[in-house]
Amino acid sequence: MAKRGFIKGALCLVAGSIVASPSFAGGLERGGYNIDLLFEPSDYALDASGTFVMPHRKVKNAVDGPRSGPLPASWSTTADDSESFWSPRIGMKASIGDFGDCMFDYSQPWGADLNPGIWQGASYNIDTKVKSHNYAATCRVKFEAGKGDFSIIGGGFYQELSGYKLRQVVSPDILTGFGLPGTGVGRLDMKGDGWGWRAGIAYEIPEIAFRASLVYNSAVDHDLNGTVDLTNVPGAVLPAPIQPLGGRIVPVFGAVSMPDSLELKLQSGIAPDWLAFGSVKWTDWSQIQVVPFCPVGTATCAPGATAINTLDLFYRDGWTVSGGVGHKFNDQWSGAVSVTWDRGTSTVIGTQTDTWMLGTQLIYSPNKNIEFKIAGAVGLLTSGSSSILGAPCGTGATCGNEAGYDFGNDVVAAISTGIKVKF
Repeated sequence: MAKRGFIKGALCLVAGSIVASPSFAGGLERGGYNIDLLFEPSDYALDASGTFVMPHRKVKNAVDGPRSGPLPASWSTTADDSESFWSPRIGMKASIGDFGDCMFDYSQPWGADLNPGIWQGASYNIDTKVKSHNYAATCRVKFEAGKGDFSIIGGGFYQELSGYKLRQVVSPDILTGFGLPGTGVGRLDMKGDGWGWRAGIAYEIPEIAFRASLVYNSAVDHDLNGTVDLTNVPGAVLPAPIQPLGGRIVPVFGAVSMPDSLELKLQSGIAPDWLAFGSVKWTDWSQIQVVPFCPVGTATCAPGATAINTLDLFYRDGWTVSGGVGHKFNDQWSGAVSVTWDRGTSTVIGTQTDTWMLGTQLIYSPNKNIEFKIAGAVGLLTSGSSSILGAPCGTGATCGNEAGYDFGNDVVAAISTGIKVKF
């Protein structure tokens, strides 16, 4: 049985409709989590979208840190620190009579693409890639309450995480000076998986297109395993604790907890053919500071003690605030515009400062069963600097001190397309 329809003039836009805007949030966020399809009023729906994000972050005035030894003077002090990426999503939703709805979806919530190459910050990063796969099932149970419906939301998801990082472990000038072979570049490869859950509530008044939802997504603990490739790093130039590992591929392990989050979304019809919407989201990125990797067989893994490599992030919590309006032009065309602010998660190191984005979306519905969507966004990445001093990371060690650099205001752009089939 179809859900109660919106009154004439109300819109079937939702608070998360500007899908291109939040795709460059802080931390390792890419697509994040989104369950808006669960509220689709049709009995059955299939929704698929893809967002292409084009950040243009440039770093300058790079100064090499102490870890690798002085890098060649010919290496540049500037670099392009970001690469474009895709963020896909696909979901299926089915109603359970008037009792509720269930949704199954695939997304890539986390990721990173940083490829500055050979520069004066190569001791910190040459190339880093992180990708994820998230498979989720979410349901809601509805109850009539006053003029509308109250929903209890619950679900679970399975998540895979993988990636690699290349950095200059030892300066090539040092290797040449000692007549040793190799490039001095080391590579970390890692992967892991874990389970998470979500819970929330929602209240809707369909006649005025009103909805308020509050959804919590749990943290996901990933036990990581992989290798550190030191075949291009002779042991003779490594510190004493890890000297025997030089020239080898070393199996390693680690652990990371991807963050929990809490999001409030609101929307309401404000006039015939007009809808206002907004959201506030908190993400617990501060739980990720330094991720150590240790040789397999090590009893405990900690930076500065037993770690052979670390991912130095030093994040703080993320906040994302978004708001906008939507308008129905006629039975076939609808559109919306939004403004999003995302608080930067970088602290002592990194380039993730505050981001401001303006997003737009256009929806074409040739009939009641199909929607074509295209969205675009343009944003400002604010300026800042990354300290060469790093920060303490345990057992007397300092992490994130491989390089220091500055960056100015930069631009990010995104475009998204999608299709929804419903009946």
